[in-house]
Amino acid sequence: MNTATRYARHGARFGGEGLRLTGALSLRFTAALGRLTLFTGRILSAVAPPWYGRNFVRQLIEIGYFSLPVVGMTAIFTGMVLALQSYTGFARFSAESAIPNVVVVSITRELGPVLAGLMVAGRVGAAMAAEIGTMRVTEQIDALEALSTDPFRYLVLPRVLAAVLVMPILVFIADIIGVMGGYFIATQRLGFASGSYLQNTLDFLEFQDVFSGLVKAAAFGFIIALMGCYHGYRSRGGAQGVGAAATYAVVSASILILTFNYLITEIFFAQ
Repeated sequence: MNTATRYARHGARFGGEGLRLTGALSLRFTAALGRLTLFTGRILSAVAPPWYGRNFVRQLIEIGYFSLPVVGMTAIFTGMVLALQSYTGFARFSAESAIPNVVVVSITRELGPVLAGLMVAGRVGAAMAAEIGTMRVTEQIDALEALSTDPFRYLVLPRVLAAVLVMPILVFIADIIGVMGGYFIATQRLGFASGSYLQNTLDFLEFQDVFSGLVKAAAFGFIIALMGCYHGYRSRGGAQGVGAAATYAVVSASILILTFNYLITEIFFAQ
């Protein structure tokens, strides 16, 4: 067998292996997408009485109120760093007056919703997956079904609705805190006049800037709750499976947040 024939056979073998691996990954992705679509459909079909108001209120408090400290800390330091970095760059071109505009647009359009979404995904998404996953592996969800209680109405729907409703509120608060962080650094550290900084901020800010961020926040809330509930509901294998579900929930929610952030930005601001 000559060298050319040997390399051709090796190439055919490796090419076939690569094609087989690509096909297997495609099938796994399609199957996972189908399961997620069916799961989402079950959530939408559960929007009917009976409703569990106590669970819904508890999730509002858990997702919204208890997430305020981490979201607020993230927002204020983001605004402060953004003002400092903008000043460092703009000073080279004598464009320091544009700092209020850059801070308010960056916070309201992008940094506010994205960072709040990632922080809430890390805090709430993992907790949802761990809680529902523990109920799954300890057969508490099976007990609910045995008692004729729909687990989607009782466990999943309150979390999804609460996340969709409370995330825009969190992001709106984060926008205010972030802009105030930039204002504090600009006036106390960089020598800006308080009145002119606020006036420039208000003059440059448009309704679409804030609205697009709030739409992103609602979408991110749905993604966070969906991923947390989905991975928790499908968890298997005891404590190890619950831990894996929490990890998958955070990673998948973070990736989808960044993906949908681009898609929504394209819808609102594409020329």
